[in-house]
Amino acid sequence: MAMGAAMRRIHVGNALSAFGLGFTVPFLYVYVAQVRDLGAVTAGLVLAAFAVAALIVLPFSGRAIDRRGPLPVLVAALLTAAVGAMSLGLASSAPLVLLSAGALGAGQAVMQPALATMIVECSTPDTRTRAFATQFFLQNLGLGVGGLIGGQLVKHERPSDFTLLFAIETVIFLVLVGVMLTARLPRSPRIADAAPQARGSMKDVFRNPVMLQLCVLGFVLFFACYGQFESGLSAYGVEAAGISPSTLGIALAANTGAIVIAQFAVLRFVERRKRSQVIAAVGLIWAVAWIAAGYAGVGHGSQAMATAAFISTYALFGIGETMLAPTVAPLVADLAPESMVGRYNSAFALVKQLALAVGPAVGGPMGATLHAPYIVTFLLFSLGITVLALRLGKHLTPAQNHPYAQKSRVVAQGAPEEAVTAHS
Repeated sequence: MAMGAAMRRIHVGNALSAFGLGFTVPFLYVYVAQVRDLGAVTAGLVLAAFAVAALIVLPFSGRAIDRRGPLPVLVAALLTAAVGAMSLGLASSAPLVLLSAGALGAGQAVMQPALATMIVECSTPDTRTRAFATQFFLQNLGLGVGGLIGGQLVKHERPSDFTLLFAIETVIFLVLVGVMLTARLPRSPRIADAAPQARGSMKDVFRNPVMLQLCVLGFVLFFACYGQFESGLSAYGVEAAGISPSTLGIALAANTGAIVIAQFAVLRFVERRKRSQVIAAVGLIWAVAWIAAGYAGVGHGSQAMATAAFISTYALFGIGETMLAPTVAPLVADLAPESMVGRYNSAFALVKQLALAVGPAVGGPMGATLHAPYIVTFLLFSLGITVLALRLGKHLTPAQNHPYAQKSRVVAQGAPEEAVTAHS
């Protein structure tokens, strides 16, 4: 009962934090460059400040989560994000805007591994897949609804409109602090074959060869998909496929819509199959998505067909994301020794941030100018995901790779109460 109540608060936390970020992040460029009249360069530096702040704090957040617990770290992250949001809404000079963006970015970055660790502590290996699927669903729903409502509040693009947005975001973070302080986190049983380790640094995480393989795979996943959404792929769509900004908005909505509609529809498929095979299938789906994008930009069809193909690209990416959400995050948790769950989650979040920083830097110029090479490059990256996932599967234990089969085997033996363990 306590575990269920805590999980409900965690899911509320995921939804509210995503809603708050969706409220402001899509409009940061316009706010800094045009509303505050600080120019495109400063606006670009503000967006970079998010990534830099994340890269600075994530190596330290994992140890803090494991030592102090995820809840105190989450509260500190929320308070930091609240300060950053409110000061960003009031700042009118470049230095203050950059400092505020750094605080908001640091708080946002630490929220992710803290919430993920809380999910681990409030779930079992049997329920973890569905818990992370719910998290991903609520995050995307929150971002979409937040962006939709936020866009309606800034019609006139006045500083006061944006100050109101950031004030509302600040209140959301503070309300979330109150919600999370009421959560009671029971420690749940974990997969028994994760080697015990009382102490360890971030370097120790990457010394785990299986985790290192998963991090390499994760980097390619985020680099080839998320790192291209608002940079390389959008530039390619505009320059090569003649996609208008409004159509680009429809494509992004198609991605979110595919996630919201398909997340629980694909869950049963994901739960019953090996995790490595699910990730490998995502690579193939994304390869089809890049082929569709190639047709949109360098094919010789009509503009209507190019537009449909481009929107389909984003929708196919969304389908793949719904398969990854309940697969990769639980796998990170199941690879971690019990005393290092926070560090494993933070390490994987760090890999994600690196990919999100490098992805636009590489994909943006390619997508805008080297249209055919851009498509071929990321088509190969997607096929590489399939290869890396199948290779990873060879090094996972049965309980790590296919927990559903292990659960079914225990039930069939008439011992559902026994903990599921894996044998090397």
